[in-house]
Amino acid sequence: MEEFEASISAKKTKAIYISTVFGIAMVLLMIGLLGLILVHANNLSRYVKENIVLNIIVDDAARETDVLQLQKQLDTNPFVKNTQYVSKELAARNLQKDLGEDFVKFLGYNPLLSSIDVYLKADYANNANIAQFKAQLQKNPLVKEVIYQQSLVDLMNQKLASISLVILAFAGIFLVVSVALINNTIRLAIYSQRFLIKSMQLVGATKGFIRKPFLLYGIWHGLLGGLIAIILLIGMLYLATIQIPDLVILQNYTEFGIVFLGVIGLGIFISAFSTYLAVSKFLRLKIYDLYR
Repeated sequence: MEEFEASISAKKTKAIYISTVFGIAMVLLMIGLLGLILVHANNLSRYVKENIVLNIIVDDAARETDVLQLQKQLDTNPFVKNTQYVSKELAARNLQKDLGEDFVKFLGYNPLLSSIDVYLKADYANNANIAQFKAQLQKNPLVKEVIYQQSLVDLMNQKLASISLVILAFAGIFLVVSVALINNTIRLAIYSQRFLIKSMQLVGATKGFIRKPFLLYGIWHGLLGGLIAIILLIGMLYLATIQIPDLVILQNYTEFGIVFLGVIGLGIFISAFSTYLAVSKFLRLKIYDLYR
């Protein structure tokens, strides 16, 4: 009879631990998803900023060798990500494709000028830095004009800043809710072991001795929950990439690795800390308080 009761108790304990692990995993999955959303949003912001084009129109009298030398100087500028030289002939061919007709033959000459398309680094893609960069360029006698869409740059930075603030605020709120959910899951699991905790205390076990196995279980549960969440996140990333192939350009596997490590670390920390608090609470309670 005692063996049967022990078997039933062991099954209940096992079921509690399994439900705890999956409860932690589901919460960590949501945290991981939010982390991946933040990574993609940051990379999207960087991608948009780094695709802003500054058209440096070169003086028609400038020699091509001098223009190419200017391009090399621009490539070494800390503001610049990369550049592309567009000759008069290439500009004409591109415009012919857009218009669908040979305007050079119609006019009898090519009215377009050579130019250098400059793509700035994301950190410098704002009107203040662009204005400074433009002022430097206009001192060069080879440069006839620098063209960019100032209003578009302003609008883009304002929208991206607003979106980033909303996402960060949502992330902060969600993180607090997630911690509370994991904490409640752990507390319920420890609650089922409250009589065992008190029994160990009554027979003379020290608080540290009693806490140790629970803390080890808490760490193990946090680790398992984190690994399950990561497996699910990888599966979701794979499906998202299949559905939206262009998503690949926003993916950075180093950042994904940081998110995954953060999920595991957060799971272990919250689980261990919540376990410590829950066990400590039942160690402080009197026997008659355990029935409340």
